[in-house]
Amino acid sequence: MARCGGRSLISSLLLLLVALLTISPSHGFLKTEKKIKSASFLSPKLVMNPGSVANPFLFDIDFPRGHIGIKGFDAEVVDQDGNPVPLHETYLHHWVVQPYYVRKGFKLSQRDMPRNHGFSRQDNARHLGSKPDYILVRNGGLCRNTVRHFFGLGSETRKTSTHVPDPYAIEIDNPEETPNGYEFKWLLNIHAIDTRGVVDKSGCTECRCNLYNVTIDEYGRAIKPDYKGGLYCCYDKTQCLVRNGFDSVEEKTRTLYLKYTVRWVDWDSSVVPAKVYILDVTDSWEPSQGSTGDSQEHFCHVEYEVKPCKTNGDGCVDVKKKSLMMPFNGYIVYGVAHQHAGGIGAALYREDGEGICTSMTKYGNGDEPGNEAGYIVGMSSCYPEPVKVTSGETLTLEFNYSSAVGHTGVMGLFYILVAQQLPEPESSLPALFQAHEKDVSFLSFLAATVVVAVVVLIAAVVYRRQKREDGYQSLST
Repeated sequence: MARCGGRSLISSLLLLLVALLTISPSHGFLKTEKKIKSASFLSPKLVMNPGSVANPFLFDIDFPRGHIGIKGFDAEVVDQDGNPVPLHETYLHHWVVQPYYVRKGFKLSQRDMPRNHGFSRQDNARHLGSKPDYILVRNGGLCRNTVRHFFGLGSETRKTSTHVPDPYAIEIDNPEETPNGYEFKWLLNIHAIDTRGVVDKSGCTECRCNLYNVTIDEYGRAIKPDYKGGLYCCYDKTQCLVRNGFDSVEEKTRTLYLKYTVRWVDWDSSVVPAKVYILDVTDSWEPSQGSTGDSQEHFCHVEYEVKPCKTNGDGCVDVKKKSLMMPFNGYIVYGVAHQHAGGIGAALYREDGEGICTSMTKYGNGDEPGNEAGYIVGMSSCYPEPVKVTSGETLTLEFNYSSAVGHTGVMGLFYILVAQQLPEPESSLPALFQAHEKDVSFLSFLAATVVVAVVVLIAAVVYRRQKREDGYQSLST
């Protein structure tokens, strides 16, 4: 019995040793991702035909509710069966999401949205008496009068990381900030262009006005003669030119959706808030005496034209730069650029040339969704060690486009996340995890050492007992 019990104990201790040696902090209770929640939603449907354009504003979309911290937002166009749709069939010009407060009992509709594609130079609210019907919640800046959204990408959406690094998150729906009598909701703007059967896919995706046969914008305003292409020519329900005979193709009407996936955490004291700032290379701001860099000093054109270079060759590059004064104190913890076809990368750096973030384009080389040849299918994201920026400091944007051929309606936006303060050592999740990993590794080593010692001791005791039993003689014999 002693021999059997000893062996059983040794076996149990050996199993415990194996368990201890296989402990990994990344698989235990310390893993932050276990706190992250995720849910996918479908937008209201888009009914598309060859050459058609959909650019609706959709209100009160499905979205996680409550006081939360956003950790990521991804999206793609899918068909009615949930299959991803390639860019060479339906081009995703852009999608953007933005929170807003709406007066209880008031239902917001597209006609209530400000002009200029929802990019307004006016006050972002519609008033009824002394109380606005809705209040758009804008990002931190700088072009808050035009580019107000929190998240937004285009063709690059499938292969661009939007993950917000720990311990940061974008704080949403803080109940202390909700005005009395209002509800917190989200709107979604999708700009999709069906390029099946069109005479010029590139021209349609760049919204060249001659292919859309428009001379006025969606609000009836005359388009300037020197405006060759862009958002003013490919608004909701416009039609890009389709080649002769393609109209006879059966079953050309299709129903599509934007499938979007939100990742978030419930808000608590361990989460450090980070604000969204969007910088635009078309910003008209210029330094002047007394300038503060406040958003009221900025006017952003959002898009611009890349003219073809006079000499042919791969060396033709259009370089556009803009230096902007930062109106905040904080730390940049994430960055990514947004470009259109022809883009070859962008950078954000200090006045002395010190780099903060370089975001490069990824082009596809196939037919399948996420790898479409000739399209930007991703932008590289930056996760720098927190970069300190002080109010009044000037940062420079640089956007590069190939100018071997001309491009219309291109964009040069840079998204950055800024934390106003760094986490305290005791609340820094990465620091905690590193500390915990060290503690767990040490404890695992210590426990393993103790178990080995105990196993050796028990083995010795069992061995000695076994020797005694083997040599034992009864005194009665």
